Amino acid sequence: MAQRTRPSSSPAAAEKETTTGAVGAAIYSNWLLAVYDWWVLGIVSSYAWRCRTSSILLPFFRQYVSSNHLDIGVGTGYYLAKSDLPASTSITLLDLNQISLDTARARFGRPHVQTIMHDIFEPLDPSLKFESISMFYLLHCLPGPVERKLGVFEHLKHNLTADGVIYGANILGSQVRHNAFGKIILAGGNKKKFFDNHADNATALESGLRQHFQDVQCNVVGAIFMFKCSQPIV
Repeated sequence: MAQRTRPSSSPAAAEKETTTGAVGAAIYSNWLLAVYDWWVLGIVSSYAWRCRTSSILLPFFRQYVSSNHLDIGVGTGYYLAKSDLPASTSITLLDLNQISLDTARARFGRPHVQTIMHDIFEPLDPSLKFESISMFYLLHCLPGPVERKLGVFEHLKHNLTADGVIYGANILGSQVRHNAFGKIILAGGNKKKFFDNHADNATALESGLRQHFQDVQCNVVGAIFMFKCSQPIV
């Protein structure tokens, strides 16, 4: 079920990359994924964003993952691999980077995992329904403004079951205190265009989520915005 695309060097394709998540997705090469858990989920999460993966983000992921789950922005597949899911769990991986999809699928190490190479700004097949959808460390990689990023929920909510949940964690750029380490990572990421989150703030994100879901629960830990939404407004 993997959807594969060929890169294009045309001006139109270059413009499209700046208006989708392509720039942020492109940095996930084999070498980066080899150090991703140690650097991003370990050092940076703990000391720049002040939100430990092992004690905060992983338990949050485990709390809401269901027997029919879609993971968007898969990274290395860390969260799924660390969640001790039953063998019967149906998992679909979605990303704009085929290397990430292949890495996460191999790490999870179970047959029948579905992969979809897809631009999250484009709607999915509405017949695809999931009881849970996770989006960890994704929104800050999407091109802004905040209102445009939140537009992805306009169609993702149609891929949730009636009692489903969508949840995630993302780096805030404003209205939050950043330490010196965090400021360096934030500035570098935005300069290189694999972050676009200088304007991302908890107030705007929560307000936008409430336009799409009746039940919205949000929390800020360090510089990380954590959200869990259910009861889609359709």
